[in-house]
Amino acid sequence: MKPMKLPTEARLRQLIEKNNIKALREFCETGHPAAVAEMLSGLNKQEAWTVLRNVDFPVRAEIFSHLDEDFGAKIIGILKRDEAAHLLSDMPPDDRADLFKRLPEEIRESVLPSLAKAEREDIRRLAAYQEGTAGAVMTSDYAMLLPHLTAVDAIDHLRHVAPDRETIYYAYVVDENRKLLGFVSLKDLILARRDAKVGDLMNRDFIFARTDEDQESAADKIQKYDLIALPVVTDEETLVGIITHDDAMDIITQEYTEDMEKFMAIAGPHEDAVYMKTSSWVHFKNRSIWVAMLAVVGLVSGFIVQSFEGILMQVALLAAFMPMLADTGGNTGSQSAILVIRALAQKEVSPRDIFRVLIKEFRVGLLLALILAAIAFVRVLLLSGGTQIPDHFSLSRIGLAVSLALGLQVITATLIGAMLPLGAARLKLDPAVVASPALTTFVDITGLLIYFMTVKWVLGM
Repeated sequence: MKPMKLPTEARLRQLIEKNNIKALREFCETGHPAAVAEMLSGLNKQEAWTVLRNVDFPVRAEIFSHLDEDFGAKIIGILKRDEAAHLLSDMPPDDRADLFKRLPEEIRESVLPSLAKAEREDIRRLAAYQEGTAGAVMTSDYAMLLPHLTAVDAIDHLRHVAPDRETIYYAYVVDENRKLLGFVSLKDLILARRDAKVGDLMNRDFIFARTDEDQESAADKIQKYDLIALPVVTDEETLVGIITHDDAMDIITQEYTEDMEKFMAIAGPHEDAVYMKTSSWVHFKNRSIWVAMLAVVGLVSGFIVQSFEGILMQVALLAAFMPMLADTGGNTGSQSAILVIRALAQKEVSPRDIFRVLIKEFRVGLLLALILAAIAFVRVLLLSGGTQIPDHFSLSRIGLAVSLALGLQVITATLIGAMLPLGAARLKLDPAVVASPALTTFVDITGLLIYFMTVKWVLGM
């Protein structure tokens, strides 16, 4: 059977205006929840709720879980208390806790009493963990087994709890105090003898995360060890939740977005947000701070150019190669910085490895310098023939000065690109935040100094 083709936003609004409940229900029940949520995101909150309220609660909650949290909070804000409580009750615990943190205080206080005691406590517990930690992204929807159960009893138990669990492929074995002892897979239980004990079948060598561990570290463990889910424990090794593979993908995407925005000198909270739904004022605030700071620091570059104005007046041709010098230095420095930042994030290197990293980057920079210097030399000779130059200078001599300066700039920029993130990591700062904004400024300043000092020396000016 072919999947249903989703209607356009305009068609969806027509169905809402005509109150075509059958078509709206079919739209929600036959489409993938993520695709339906994406379509609803193009509507306003009242229109989105008009569609959702015509669907059965389990399907409604699944679609709602895929909505942007800010949009979901807006929808909750227009619901009656009982409607909001019922919707929250059917959501996965981790999604429910994340959404609850986005709600205004008055709505939280209004909805909480309408929730069951177990759900209230679950929300409070999950919402209490600090943002960015494993505890804040885990779910309490996991399957537990006691070690004395037989394989057949364990399968019966999993069959009973499966509708309320996010995954049952891994079941976590705990003692009476919920201390994590190991885990057993559904495959192991199916293949085992009926009377085999869970305690004998379980894997005691397991990977786990602490509640206060950084969420990126937890996601990296799932990726590195190819896990379906990762158990999260307290300092006393009490099992309190799991992080599933799909949540790990969301974390990795979020962290990648955050690193990219930081590397491009964009301030703000770096949360997942839709570009078109973020106001121009918020974009302005996030992007203006570093831009203004770097503009002020960039005045140093202008001062350097003014200091060597006499050289440019004597040989105007030299000004034509300043953009090439800045672009090449920025490109090579950025390449080096990105590779080192990634290596730091992957724990491949640490600040202690600074000399090893610098030696490697020096070798790379030297090879790049030789190639780019040769290109610059040929560029000066072949494409500058008709340019007027002073009689006591030759085109080949100017080409030597430019190519030598470019080569030195490439090596320097490569080393700066490696040193900045390593230095930031040593000072316990975020390498992505420090490296990119500072890199452009440092490379520009050092590049101009290298350029003019080299030209002055080679041309004897």
